[in-house]
Amino acid sequence: MYSPTYQRFYTGLIVFLVLTGPSLQCGRVVGKRKRPAKMIPLVHKQGVPNLSENTIGASGLSEGVITRDDPKFKQLVTNENPNIIFKDEEGNGSDQIMSQRCKDKLNTLAVSVMNTWPNVKLRVTEAWDEDDHHAKNSLHYEGRAVDITTSDRDRTKYGLLARLAVEAGFDWVYYESRGHIHCSVKSESSAAIKIGGCFTGKGTVQTPDRGRVFVSDIKVGDQVLAMTKDGTLQFSDVITFLDRDEKRNGLFFTLLTSDERTITLTDKHLIYTSPSNQTTLHSFQARYADTVKIGHYVLIAENTEVIKPSKIIDIKIGLQDGVYAPLTAEGSIVVDDVVASCYGVINSELIAHVVFAPTRLLHTISQHISLPWTQTHSNGTHRQQEGVNWYADFLYTIGKYLLDKDTLYLV
Repeated sequence: MYSPTYQRFYTGLIVFLVLTGPSLQCGRVVGKRKRPAKMIPLVHKQGVPNLSENTIGASGLSEGVITRDDPKFKQLVTNENPNIIFKDEEGNGSDQIMSQRCKDKLNTLAVSVMNTWPNVKLRVTEAWDEDDHHAKNSLHYEGRAVDITTSDRDRTKYGLLARLAVEAGFDWVYYESRGHIHCSVKSESSAAIKIGGCFTGKGTVQTPDRGRVFVSDIKVGDQVLAMTKDGTLQFSDVITFLDRDEKRNGLFFTLLTSDERTITLTDKHLIYTSPSNQTTLHSFQARYADTVKIGHYVLIAENTEVIKPSKIIDIKIGLQDGVYAPLTAEGSIVVDDVVASCYGVINSELIAHVVFAPTRLLHTISQHISLPWTQTHSNGTHRQQEGVNWYADFLYTIGKYLLDKDTLYLV
């Protein structure tokens, strides 16, 4: 009998071989680096993206000052990276205190700085602020912003330093003054930061035996309406959850169609859309929800047999509680009568579906053989998974090294 450790090892090995195979390399030779694009430095007072810092497309709204007495202070972390110089003019270590997301991006940037300028390190002049040195809604008060320079304080480097910060993944970078670059990140609670490709629990799906049920009530082993690869509707097994957390909130996009259907999903969840009213299935491509525009078309299920296009007439954005990402054997699912992919984060449904082939295979085997790592209750029903699926997390981790940023959304 194989233990869960062995099962994970062999499954991971299969995925590694699949991801590094020529069928997924789009013509690239494994081990051969793609020539990096030319880095274009930012200019003074330029921000990337070209939006206000406190907008959804950048670092988002301020969520309130975090003080040392605030329970949220425990969520902040201390950055002790020896490759970063912290100014710490306050003498209390506050310039090393920041959110986990900010720390991750800063550490990535530190490596880029050393690779770009040998013997030069990244320097942080300001991070979390507890002394009211910034504007009222500054993200410094939440540990979500840093002001940076290079260790040699060579101002001719700052434009390129800002570009490196953009490439490192900061959600907003601003060449604020001649003396420093300002960078900030989204909050930990927003925008599907963890893995991110989910529906709300309030969405509904159709089942063959229970009728219409909430997404939050779906269980592994249930059958829900999905779309096959040839564009027909049929009921498909729910084989696992890529993510399931009723307490976590996220930033959701709600798409309203001319047929009065709505679907609510996170920004990096894939949904089938077309810029035109085409009846042919091949014109609908799986795209991130945050790239969908008013006037595009989605596919809706009029009943359990008929699919037709419907025009998007409005898009709303907001935070909602509960994130759910059921994975069906078909790789698609009909939620609130709108057809969507089960996948998110990776901008290729083909790659996503291929790398989850071992999950589908194990599900098929488990229907005939009791597997030792299958979690079941004493009555034979599956236990509900909570949090991010370990396999999805594993794929995301190795994908960061094997796929480019245009294919994989690096959070």
